[in-house]
Amino acid sequence: MLKTSPQPDVLMLFLKHSLQNILGYQPLWRGILCLSALAIVYLATTSEPYPIPSSASDKVNHVIAFLQLTIVSRLAWPELSRYWITLGVMSFGLGIEVTQSQLPYREFSLLDLAADGLGTAIGRLPCAFLFGGRRKSREARSEY
Repeated sequence: MLKTSPQPDVLMLFLKHSLQNILGYQPLWRGILCLSALAIVYLATTSEPYPIPSSASDKVNHVIAFLQLTIVSRLAWPELSRYWITLGVMSFGLGIEVTQSQLPYREFSLLDLAADGLGTAIGRLPCAFLFGGRRKSREARSEY
């Protein structure tokens, strides 16, 4: 007897449902956000050389870190507007820069803050794609 493979439509529906469940599981994303923030604070305040590979440009590291923070923040709190996510992530970046200004081996940098802003702006792009339908459906439900 030959085994038949599942219908492609059924497999795609299963994968779509699984992905939606993972994207909607807020405790996972909140945990990842906390771990990410802790790692970024450590890397931003340590006097040791970075224990992990990083890009040749410090600004690229900032863009990547804040892009990731923005996406994960949006997944952790999808009910918050993008404005509040942006404000929170950029406040975190400003807090890091102020902390670095107090360390003898670090300094405050407006260019770092600009790179954080670029990463945050880029991080908002996939969020609009991922959450656009969810926000519309929520608004439609609130009309009734």
